[in-house]
Amino acid sequence: MKRRAHIPLSAVHFRKVAAASITLCAALALTACSSSDGKDGATDESPSVTQSPTASATADPKDTAKKEAIATYGAYWREMEKLYADPTGKSAHLDQYAASAALKNAEADAKRAHDRGRIYTGSVALTDQTVTKVEAEGKIPNATVSSCLDISKWQTVDAETKKPVSLPENRLTKYLIVSTVEKYPGGWRVTSDEPQGKSC
Repeated sequence: MKRRAHIPLSAVHFRKVAAASITLCAALALTACSSSDGKDGATDESPSVTQSPTASATADPKDTAKKEAIATYGAYWREMEKLYADPTGKSAHLDQYAASAALKNAEADAKRAHDRGRIYTGSVALTDQTVTKVEAEGKIPNATVSSCLDISKWQTVDAETKKPVSLPENRLTKYLIVSTVEKYPGGWRVTSDEPQGKSC
């Protein structure tokens, strides 16, 4: 009932709005008032939408391999800290980040230390990590990582007394180390870890 009462006023209002709209459309060459213009606007925006997947698809596999190799190498040393600190070796999961010679050598060296009643406390610092070589494709993707390893805050202590063990004063505590990291079905693994005998 209320709508019928307002029909005459609405009709007058509609004619005024229509006239104003026609004048405005003429001034703008009818482009801004066309309902099809919305479709044209969507078409203009479509290239940016289609370009987004293309941009992500062009990510360099080598860059991805470099980042994953460096991340794995950092995680490898975090597990090394756990391995050397725990005489039982149960708190470490080095096999999740190492394989081949790197895993065997680390486990054997840690066992020798533990058999002598020694553990390692503190932490290792890695700086200047650089991937000097990378093969992102092939049967076994791999990368060579060069790092400066700082073990000055990684102390050798007696497992029972927790007192520091005396070590040669001229030993290197900050040196260059070159490692090979390979991509296995279960993820990246450090397969070799070789100190270069050079300070850094």
